[in-house]
Amino acid sequence: VAPVIMILITHGRKMLLARKVGWGNTRYSALAGFVEPGETLESTVIRETREEVGVEIKNIQYFGSQPWPYPASLMLGYRATAATTAIAHDESEMAEVRWYTRGEFEAACRDGSLQVPGRVTIAWHLIADWYGGDLPAEWSRR
Repeated sequence: VAPVIMILITHGRKMLLARKVGWGNTRYSALAGFVEPGETLESTVIRETREEVGVEIKNIQYFGSQPWPYPASLMLGYRATAATTAIAHDESEMAEVRWYTRGEFEAACRDGSLQVPGRVTIAWHLIADWYGGDLPAEWSRR
């Protein structure tokens, strides 16, 4: 089993979502990355956040887990607070990274410019927890 962290970063009333290269124009999610040999889960959260978006984080909290069969992984969900908010992402890996307020998130989901992962994913649960309730089914990736 390959452990993978999933991290939703917040700052005040905003959350950070990313769209990976090759995902199309509307698919966004929390950050994720594989745990490297000899690395703790918390250090993976810090490293992946720095590598993928250049944001420093604090207040790392475990959220929950999810089995993921591709490729025989265990997803471990975390929440963290941004200590810095400037984004510096690797454009070869991330097509877009941005902060969303609740209003911006709702508007983007309603107009179809942002789709969240499906309900069975730990990412969906992290985002729904930040949102404060169930996400409408039409906001999820189809």
